[in-house]
Amino acid sequence: MNLTVNQCDDLIVITVDESRLDAAVSTRFKDRMREIITRTRCPVVIDMRRVDFMDSSGLGAMIAVHKAMPGGLALTLDGLTPNVARVFRLTRMDSVFAITDSTPQQEKRA
Repeated sequence: MNLTVNQCDDLIVITVDESRLDAAVSTRFKDRMREIITRTRCPVVIDMRRVDFMDSSGLGAMIAVHKAMPGGLALTLDGLTPNVARVFRLTRMDSVFAITDSTPQQEKRA
C-alpha cells in the first residue's frame, strides 16, 4: 500500500498513491492508516485524487479508519474522483465523512 505522509502546519496530509482501493489492498490500507493516525495529534486529510476505483471493502476500510481517529480530531477526504464520490453518495457515507476538493498542501504549491 503506497501512502505519502506530509505534515502541513497543524495538519497531516496522507496521499493515497494507488488507483484502486478494493479487496486486494483494503486490509493493508486500513492497517497502515491506523499506524499513522494513532501517532498523530493533528487533523488528517486523505488525498484521494489518484484513487479511480473503490469497492465495498475499500469503503469498509475508510469507515474503520474514521472510527479509529483519536477523539476530537477531524478526518477529511479530499479530491474524490467521480467513481469514488459516487460510492460515498450511493451509500450515504458522504453525510458521515467530511469531503472537500482541495488540500492545503496543493494550495501551498500554487
